[in-house]
Amino acid sequence: TDAEVSTRKKTFAEVQTERLEQAERTVLIKCPSKINEKKLLQYLSSHGNVKSHFFFENRGISALIEFSEKSSIASLQDAVGIPGASEHHVVPFKSRLFTFTLKNPVSQRMEETPLHLSPQCHIPVKDLIQKLCLADSISSQMYILLNEYQLTEENIKLRFLACSLVRDFARAYFPDSTVKPFGSSVNTFGKLGSDVDMFLDFHDTGKHATKMKKGPFEMEYQMKRLPSERLATQRILSVIGDCLDNFGPGCANVQKILHARCPLVKFSHQPTGFQCDLSVSNSIATRSSELLYIYGCLDSRVRALVFTIRCWARVHGLTNSAPGTWITNFSLTMMVMFFLQKRLPPIIPTLDQLKELADEKDKHIIGGCDCSFVSDLRKIKPTKNTETLDVLLGEFFEYFGNFDFRKNSINLRKGKEVNKPESSPLYIWNPFEQDLNISKNVNQPQLEKFIAMARESAWILQKEDKTQQMIDKEPWGLAALLIPFGKSNSNRIKNRMKGIGSETIKSLLDSLKLNNASSQQKAVGK
Repeated sequence: TDAEVSTRKKTFAEVQTERLEQAERTVLIKCPSKINEKKLLQYLSSHGNVKSHFFFENRGISALIEFSEKSSIASLQDAVGIPGASEHHVVPFKSRLFTFTLKNPVSQRMEETPLHLSPQCHIPVKDLIQKLCLADSISSQMYILLNEYQLTEENIKLRFLACSLVRDFARAYFPDSTVKPFGSSVNTFGKLGSDVDMFLDFHDTGKHATKMKKGPFEMEYQMKRLPSERLATQRILSVIGDCLDNFGPGCANVQKILHARCPLVKFSHQPTGFQCDLSVSNSIATRSSELLYIYGCLDSRVRALVFTIRCWARVHGLTNSAPGTWITNFSLTMMVMFFLQKRLPPIIPTLDQLKELADEKDKHIIGGCDCSFVSDLRKIKPTKNTETLDVLLGEFFEYFGNFDFRKNSINLRKGKEVNKPESSPLYIWNPFEQDLNISKNVNQPQLEKFIAMARESAWILQKEDKTQQMIDKEPWGLAALLIPFGKSNSNRIKNRMKGIGSETIKSLLDSLKLNNASSQQKAVGK
């Protein structure tokens, strides 16, 4: 029942379905700057009940309007005009994006009340640091950071609307298709301002897959056949990319990147203000999103720690929005999960434990990879661990500052360090595709920088005299860690690097000895 669902934590699939359905009843309106909220809502209500709405700033003022009934949109569309083609000719695609203007602005300007605008990006780090200094513990500092950075209800609605608007294009060709967000938009770890990863899904056509049961005939569609799934993906994305480029209102800078490992179309969706990446259904990525969703829902400390570590890494240049040899946010998130699995008692279960709790409907084998784990959060026993975030933050830096990266890899299935299967500086097992390292891109200097920063941060937290720093109005706790470790600390950090560097040389020598020994053995074996 609905009542039962609302009292417990919803499953990932329930949340997705609900949000996609909500997005279908939603329109986006560009408003004049002197808009009268009451009059706008009064007008819109003539087409049906407005269930929720909010205003936000994006090259002027926009309003997201959610109707109770999908039919209200058709009624509104019937009343909307086509822009006059005085200097521009228009592509007559009728979407759910509208522009409202006032017929006679002067008379309506009288009774304006200031609008509440929903923020769609987080505050700058320097403003965050000031807020953090006013808190009374590192724990509350971390929750402040989480509140400032996490996606708001409004921002999530906007993300699902962006997907829904792209879906309207896809449906022109594939009437059964859906467009769904994955990754940080849905896994509870997204921060305001992040891109929207979305994929085109044809699997809702699953109901056609059950073969004709009755009668003497097998019937199936005649469909174009191509030599590989990859080629089909590239063709579909190429056409939909062209379509967005040529006809999509507010779709700009469309780039087709069809030869990547995972072909995609990048574009900027101006009406919602998002950078979007569109690919074709990636079931394993969805499973990763759901796994993180589960971890994020189990205990409030999980998200607070992840957001804190990612913000810390960004400040110190350990992560970067451009692809390269630095650690990605996804890798960092997995490192935090691993650390929380290793606490005594553990704060979150291992993937193998979640798999043991899975029932029939949770079984997912995708391309030979077992992606099964429990989806009902009620089946997972809450942790007995009561450590505060103050403790966990210091312990995280301590743990990874002294982790044996030369020998060990990070395995979330087992929740324990496993010997590295190959020599990448940082080896984090892909939770589902067991032969992949999700941090293969990270090189030795970047890993060493991470270790040095972790050691420095652990040291700062240990030696700190909080009361004195609060009296002196100096940044303390988390605030002190979000200030780049400047000139004064650079010698100390060099010393921290020294230890690591010599370890690296030692490990090189060790591996040379090993290689030598094994090649000698091979020679003997011959």
